[in-house]
Amino acid sequence: MRDWARAERPERAIPVGDLNIAPREDDVWNHKQLLKIVSHTPVETALLAEAQRRGWVDVTRQDIPEGPLFSWWSYRSPDWDAADKGRRLDHVWATWDIAAAGHGSRVLRAARGWGATSDHGTGFARFDL
Repeated sequence: MRDWARAERPERAIPVGDLNIAPREDDVWNHKQLLKIVSHTPVETALLAEAQRRGWVDVTRQDIPEGPLFSWWSYRSPDWDAADKGRRLDHVWATWDIAAAGHGSRVLRAARGWGATSDHGTGFARFDL
């Protein structure tokens, strides 16, 4: 993503999905404990930040600028909801030219508990294009 954006500035694009990187301190349940854990290491978060600087806007953090925000909770936790040891690994981004049209981004946390589905919540965002 970073290299593609180096070649040409991306426009009118909305990448959505599991990037497996929790970039911010408040995107993980414990920043200090997870600094050496895959998905939150300084190398990963720096590379993701560099990709963002190439023209991408984090739509979810545009809508929810502060505070803990998770989209993934491990299956290893028998009571994942109460423990709340999550990470925000799933993202909704948009290019700089359409990011302002994005709103209402959120994670449906309850989806994580729907039977044997996934260890991720479901992410949403609306775009008025």
